[in-house]
Amino acid sequence: MRVVAVVRAFRIRVTGIVQGVGFRPFVHRVAVLAGVAGYVQNLGGSEVEIHVEGPIDRLARFFTLFAEKLPPPAKIEEFEIEEVKPLNLKGFVIRKSSKRMSRRSMIPPDFAICRECLAEILDPKNTRRYRYPFNSCAYCGPRFSMMYSVPYDRENTSMKHFPLCRECVEEYNDLWNERRYHAQGISCARCGPRVWLTDSKGRVVEVEDPIREAAKLIDQGYIVGVKGLGGFHIAALATDDDVVAELRRRKKRPQKPFAIMALDADVANKIVYVDDLARQLLESPESPILLLPVRPGARVSPLVAPGLDTLGVMVAYTGLHYLLLMETRDKYLIMTSGNVHGKPMCIDERCAFDKLSSIVDFFLLHNREIVNRVDDSVVRFTRGRVVLLRRGRGYAPAWIRLRFCLPKTVIAFGAELQNVGGIGFEDKVVLTQHIGDTDDLDTLYELDYYLRWFAKVYRVDPSRSVLVADMHPAYQSRRLAEAWREEYGSELQLVQHHHAHIVSAMVDWGVGVGERVVGIAMDGVGYGIDGAVWGGEVMLVEYTGFERVGHLAYQPMPGGDAATRYPVRMLIGILSSFLSEEETIELLKRVGALKGLKWGEEEARIAYRMARERSPMTSSTGRVLDAVSALLGVCYERTYEGEPAMKLEAFGRRGKLVDSIEAPLRHSNGMLVVDTSSLIESVVNVLGDFDPR
Repeated sequence: MRVVAVVRAFRIRVTGIVQGVGFRPFVHRVAVLAGVAGYVQNLGGSEVEIHVEGPIDRLARFFTLFAEKLPPPAKIEEFEIEEVKPLNLKGFVIRKSSKRMSRRSMIPPDFAICRECLAEILDPKNTRRYRYPFNSCAYCGPRFSMMYSVPYDRENTSMKHFPLCRECVEEYNDLWNERRYHAQGISCARCGPRVWLTDSKGRVVEVEDPIREAAKLIDQGYIVGVKGLGGFHIAALATDDDVVAELRRRKKRPQKPFAIMALDADVANKIVYVDDLARQLLESPESPILLLPVRPGARVSPLVAPGLDTLGVMVAYTGLHYLLLMETRDKYLIMTSGNVHGKPMCIDERCAFDKLSSIVDFFLLHNREIVNRVDDSVVRFTRGRVVLLRRGRGYAPAWIRLRFCLPKTVIAFGAELQNVGGIGFEDKVVLTQHIGDTDDLDTLYELDYYLRWFAKVYRVDPSRSVLVADMHPAYQSRRLAEAWREEYGSELQLVQHHHAHIVSAMVDWGVGVGERVVGIAMDGVGYGIDGAVWGGEVMLVEYTGFERVGHLAYQPMPGGDAATRYPVRMLIGILSSFLSEEETIELLKRVGALKGLKWGEEEARIAYRMARERSPMTSSTGRVLDAVSALLGVCYERTYEGEPAMKLEAFGRRGKLVDSIEAPLRHSNGMLVVDTSSLIESVVNVLGDFDPR
C-alpha cells in the first residue's frame, strides 16, 4: 500500500524592508532547500507575497530555514499567513512583479557598499569589477535614490538604461549566487555606468583614468565636484588652509563646518576619536556623517570647523568614493554638499554646470541618473544613544512605527527650517528625506514634490487625509498646506511648534495614547499661542494637546530678526532689564563686544532703547545662549543655524565649572518662569572676577 503525503499550502504576505534587499532570491533558495513548491512575488505596495505548498514536514523545514537565514538588510515588520488551497505547482519560481497592492510596505533606503563588493573592486584578478566604481549586490548599493516608482524592479530604476551583459545575466539567473541572483541593481564594467572628468564648464578632459586624475587634481589643491549616490559633493583637501579658505570664499560659507569623508574607519580614527560604537555606525549600511571629538594635533585645517571641537566624519560608502580617496595623499577629504547657499543639492549635470561651475574647478561625473535627491544623514551620540540630526541617506524613507493606529491618513508639512515632511497611515509614519529650509522656493517645491510622490506610492488620498502644518502664520510650509487644502478640500490642523517637538520625543520613547508627560522643548524659534516667539518651554503634554506650565523669561529682541543674526543685540536686550544704558555700554566695551556690531556704540545705544521701548519678545533658549556666546566673546554673528550655541558648547568644554551662576524660578500668570536676566547677571558678575578665556 502506497502512502501519499498530504499537500498543504500557505500564502504569506510580508511587509517591511523586503524589496531591494535580496529577499525574493533568499525565499527561492530556502524553498529549494526545503523541497517545497510555489512562488514569491513583489507586489505594488513594496510588499512581498509568498505561496508555498508541500508535505507538512517540508513546509516546517521551509519556515525554519526562513527564520534562520534571513539576509541582513531585510527587516520584517509584518508577517501574515493563511492556509489556502494547493495550486498543484511544480517547483518554485520568482514571479514577475505585480502592481496589485494588498498592504503597504517600506521603500528601501540606500545602503553603503558591502565588504564583499569592496573586495571585488580591489581585486586585480576580478576582470569585470576591478576598480569598477558602481559595484553593488543584493545587500548594498543605491535603492531609493534611483527609484522612479515601486515595486523595486530594475525597470523602475535608473539602472533600466543599462542592459545586463551576458556574464551579469548568468549571475542574475544563478540561484546559488546569493549576492546577485535576481539582484535588480547589479552591473559590471562591461555593461554598467561609466565615469568621466570635465572642467568646470562641462568640457570633457580626456584621461585614461578619470578617478585617479581627479584625485591628483585634488591633491594639487583644485576643488572637484563629484556626482555621487544621492547628489553632488564638493571635494577638497582638508589639510590645506588656503584650499579651505578658497572653498569658503567660493561657496559663500564663512563659518559653517564642512564634513570630512575618510577612506575607512581606521583613517577616520587618525583625526577623530572612533570608539567601538562609532566604528560600528560608520561601517554600517547606513554609514552616516557622525559628529566625533577631534584628536589633538589632527592634520585638519582649523578652517574646516572653526570654533568647534568636533568634526562630522563619514567613510567612503560607494565604490566611486573609495577609489577616489584611495588615490589621494591624505586618504580623507572635505566632502560637502554640492549646492549653493540655501538651495537644494544638485543631482544632475545641468544643475551642476549652472550652479557649481563658479565653485569647482573640475567635475567627476557618471551617467547613472540620480532620481531622488538624498543628502547624507548626520548623527551624534548622546549618552551612548544615536540621535539623528539630519535624516537622509541610509535612513530615509524607512518608516517609523507608532504604538497606536491613526484614525485617518495624515500628510504633514513640517516647519520652516531643516524641513522634513511626512505621511501617516495605520500605525506608520513615513518621513521624507531631509528637505531643507523652505523659505527658499526651490526647496519648497521639493517638499511639495516628495509629499505628492509618497502619497501616490502609499495610496494616501489627500482629499481624505488630515493636513498638518506648523501654526506660524509666515511659514511657507504652512502656506503650502493651505494650498493643498484649497486643491483637495482637506481638513487642515495647525500644530504648535514645541508641542510637535515633544510629541516626536514621545513617539521615540513609545508613549501610549492617553498618557501625559512633562516635556521640555529648547530651540531657537517657534510661534507661541500668545503670539510671542517661544523656545524654552515646559509643557504637560499628551498627543492631542498640551498645557504650558513653565518657560524661560520673555526677553526683548531689539531689531527682531536682526537679534537672531547678531548675538550682541540679544545680549543688549537682556542687559536692558537690569543695567542702565551707560552701564550696558561700559560692559560691552569691557568685554570687547562692541566689535560685534557694524556701527559699534551708536548701534548698541539704539538697540538698548529699542529693547526698553518696543521689541518682539521671546522665551527662546537659543537666544539666551546667543547672548552668553556674545558676552564671552565666542561668537558675534550667526552665519548658520545654531552657530553661537555650538561654538559656546565647544568653548564651555574647555572652561571651569562655576557654582555661583544661578537662574532663579519665579511664578508669573500661574506658570514657573526661569529668570534668564538673573542668569546673565550672574555671568556678568563672574566676569568681574576672572577672564573666562
